[in-house]
Amino acid sequence: MANGGPVEHGYPHLETVRAAITALYKRLSYDTIQTFPSSVLPADVAFCDTDDLYLGAQRVARELVRHYRLPDARLIVSFREMQHAANVELAAGPEYFVELNDRFRTHRRDIGAALAHEIMHVYLHRLDLSFPGTRDNEILTDTATTYLGAGWLLLDAYREDSASSQKLGYLTPEEFGYVLAKRALVFHEDPSIWFTSPQAYEAYTRGMAQARHDEQQPPLTAAGWAGRRRYARDRRHAPGPQLGVPYTFTPDGGGRLRVSFPCPTCHQKIRVPVRGRVRARCALCRTVLECDT
Repeated sequence: MANGGPVEHGYPHLETVRAAITALYKRLSYDTIQTFPSSVLPADVAFCDTDDLYLGAQRVARELVRHYRLPDARLIVSFREMQHAANVELAAGPEYFVELNDRFRTHRRDIGAALAHEIMHVYLHRLDLSFPGTRDNEILTDTATTYLGAGWLLLDAYREDSASSQKLGYLTPEEFGYVLAKRALVFHEDPSIWFTSPQAYEAYTRGMAQARHDEQQPPLTAAGWAGRRRYARDRRHAPGPQLGVPYTFTPDGGGRLRVSFPCPTCHQKIRVPVRGRVRARCALCRTVLECDT
């Protein structure tokens, strides 16, 4: 939790974020991810200053448990002084104890964001899905929270001006925007209408531009002129090394050339023959891709 301190920007964790999206599709499957077409709505996690602190926190926790489809999980929420935004004990269940930073006693609008992240820890724990190391595992949790429809709360908790700042989660604001845009492109959802933070809207806009950039890389037909020209040059020198590009040329068993590149939706590697116009379907997320190889 950045509380008054500097907020990191940009895409320093982008490769881990992309690996997390791939891991979600592999562990959950396309069909399960498609059961999360709607995000958590603002009204469902709204927290008024007149609400009882503990009853209100329990109500928001129950709503997030319902959203994640964890009906047999019971969250017991408490508050204490701590360095981080929140913490959850990952026991066998069905009861899980979540501690929230005392800061949220007076910043109640962000309780939903903190709980969304902690309850996703429970969800991933039950899936037995994790990344090695605390940093990468927290990035996985932020990514899963966002991709499954509750992470817009984390991005909306980001506020920054010349005098103060606040950000929850391990992802940068732009990375939250990127994952949120990835979700929006899959489910045709516009989360920007829910933002109360203008800085969150700006981060989402930048994240959407990065997500669109993924869809414009060769050999996809949506690639721009410069990318297509670089691709043609690399293809002439294949199968030599290609540096700084997302695709790789390799010969198949018959000596014919194939090109591998990441799916712009789930980032699973796709391998297709080099023979001009090709329509490929990602086996993991079922995205149909128009390619010019």
